[in-house]
Amino acid sequence: MDVTNESTRGNFILLGFSDRPHLERILFVVILIAYLLTLVGNTTIILVSRLDPHLHTPMYFFLTHLSFLDLSFTTSSIPQLLYNLSGRDKTISYTGCAIQLFLFLGLGGVECLLLAVMAYDRFVAVCKPLHYMVIMNPRLCLGLVLMAWGCGVANSLAMSPVTLRLPRCGRHSVDHFLCEMPALIRMACVNTDAIEGTVFVLAVGIVLSPLVFILVSYAYIVRAVLHIQSASGRQKAFNTCGSHLTVVSLFYGNIIYMYMQPGNSSSQDQGKFLTLFYNIVTPLLNPLIYTLRNKEVKGALRRLLLHNRDKKGVRVKSPDRHL
Repeated sequence: MDVTNESTRGNFILLGFSDRPHLERILFVVILIAYLLTLVGNTTIILVSRLDPHLHTPMYFFLTHLSFLDLSFTTSSIPQLLYNLSGRDKTISYTGCAIQLFLFLGLGGVECLLLAVMAYDRFVAVCKPLHYMVIMNPRLCLGLVLMAWGCGVANSLAMSPVTLRLPRCGRHSVDHFLCEMPALIRMACVNTDAIEGTVFVLAVGIVLSPLVFILVSYAYIVRAVLHIQSASGRQKAFNTCGSHLTVVSLFYGNIIYMYMQPGNSSSQDQGKFLTLFYNIVTPLLNPLIYTLRNKEVKGALRRLLLHNRDKKGVRVKSPDRHL
């Protein structure tokens, strides 16, 4: 009998929070509101960064990509979760599960690497301010973003097929609210030590290596900031880097906890809520962090709103000219 993958012929069942039916309605409302706010917040960051000429800098080029990633990352699983929370149907097709797994792994990897790229941008801005625009030229910025996308997608292409091909011996129930790699590995009816070891090695490359790079970059940034004579200069440097550091802490804290402990080693219930946190809460908070702590973004929003108001005023007054 071929046990390589019976699930390819049917659907998966995402158990999610079905063992807590009283919690599902509350989660549906909370997650729906958070998802809508995430869409609005990240779309606003993208539009403001593109429409305001003052924000056509490397920092906001990377921030635009981060917001796009957050939108894609959240949308890869939250609509399916909302559907499952809204009724008794908890199924997802094999194709849908495969796409969800691929996007979740790929976009998560891209975001890890993009945060490292943004740390390098901050390093150049603080430590080599006179050469910033020369070093961070459009060609390099585009190359760094493409590298992040390429490595993230390559990681997903390597791990997704291996995970989906694990023999499951007729098991269709995924003890999670999405097709996440650790949950799918737990479904296997064979020894998974080899694939868990591979996951760990790739996690070191995709998760820990960028984190180490970020920490080293900020060590140099802190040293450079301490040599700045004026208090206002130091405050400006810390404000510039504070938003990025906050985002890094939120994102990496959850990712490391989840993916450096694959398989059965972590609590399944705890894993669901942690996944939910970095899948909806982190993308929701990122626009707020960059808006509330960033005078340039707040100024750009103000200029765009005033510009639109002035346009409306001109349209209202324009008929008087013909009287």
